[in-house]
Amino acid sequence: MFIAVLGCWPLFLGLGLIGLGVGMQGSLLGVRAALENFDTAITGMIMSGYYIGFFVGSLRVPAIINRVGHIRTFGALASMASTAILVHAVYINPWVWTAMRFVTGFSIIGIWLVAESWLNAEATNETRGSLLSFYMLVVFFGIGGGQFLLNLGDPTSYELFTLISILVSLAVIPILVTATKAPSFHAPEAVKIKQLYALVPLGFVGSLLINSCYAMIFGMGAVFATEIGLSVREVSLFMGTLIFSGVLFQWPVGKMSDRVDRRLIIIGCSLLAALCAVIAAFTGVESSWSLFLLASLFGGFCLPLYSLCAAHTNDHLSSDQMVGANATLLLVGGVGAVVGPLFTALFMEQLGPKGFFLSMAMPCGGIGAFAAWRITRRGPVPVDERSEFTVRAPTPIGATFDADMLEDDPSEHPLENSRSFDAP
Repeated sequence: MFIAVLGCWPLFLGLGLIGLGVGMQGSLLGVRAALENFDTAITGMIMSGYYIGFFVGSLRVPAIINRVGHIRTFGALASMASTAILVHAVYINPWVWTAMRFVTGFSIIGIWLVAESWLNAEATNETRGSLLSFYMLVVFFGIGGGQFLLNLGDPTSYELFTLISILVSLAVIPILVTATKAPSFHAPEAVKIKQLYALVPLGFVGSLLINSCYAMIFGMGAVFATEIGLSVREVSLFMGTLIFSGVLFQWPVGKMSDRVDRRLIIIGCSLLAALCAVIAAFTGVESSWSLFLLASLFGGFCLPLYSLCAAHTNDHLSSDQMVGANATLLLVGGVGAVVGPLFTALFMEQLGPKGFFLSMAMPCGGIGAFAAWRITRRGPVPVDERSEFTVRAPTPIGATFDADMLEDDPSEHPLENSRSFDAP
């Protein structure tokens, strides 16, 4: 693994810088929107703009890559993302911000897709799983570390926006000057939604609901923290606590799910996350120590759920179904992510800050209830027939890069035979 990772260090460095910028941008805009007294519903609309762009990009970017190539696509999208964040600082307008969030989401999903295909070209069947896990950890730590960069400036000025633009621009350098050979791109053809639900109902519903919850966290978490009176330092600590607790819980939760019925772990994590969210809604807002404790527990139980749902999905699929099925999960997760911030904004409008945690308790509780029902409908997959648990970042990426999905080298697929995502 070490040699494989070392050989891709420029790509991982660039992706880490992108992650820092993405993590910092979401929280910065949440804090700034609250300081500008934007209506909560309007802020939810702004945050959903990113996920709409993410969803549209997952459909359109593969065709762009096939038409103009990896290097031009990567450079153009990074330039778009770098420019979009500066527009936020110049025009303090919710409609402009929504449009720029769309541009950012479209650009970032394209950057992830290009990066994944480059990693695929560098990977072998023996190293692909390790590279995927390390890739996801880079994204995790980038997004989490970006929260603490909020402390480097005043969110009401332009400096932090400029810093994000610099990070995204710098990310291009190690990638483009090192990746001398652009790989062929083989975008998977998505499995039809009805077919995926028929094959793995829990994977489908779980991806929809948990990505909705993730969008609530990253879209409205900083807004919630600012509205209850936390300082910028405390906002960054609150968001960092949520994210890094999820990192710590990934391995023990994942390894446990490899040994027992994975659905039991999904039920346990989702219901415990929902319980922590409900308790936080009624007690955490009034006490900082209980807020951070409950946030760490909630993040620890909630953030591994996407990894668990993806692993459960792969447990029930043959190798030739996995790529297409995970591409569909990407689209389903995108739909859930679009709805998430709007749903949370509605709850916060009606219930105040406690609506933030209550809104997240609902999708977590829904996953647990659905998983419990599915146990009554289908027996467990034998341990020796399960796919291996793989760490997934708290965002719907990695659908085109998975050790269990690819039996051959993706670089062997001719470009002219590749397909773009088709909406199922």
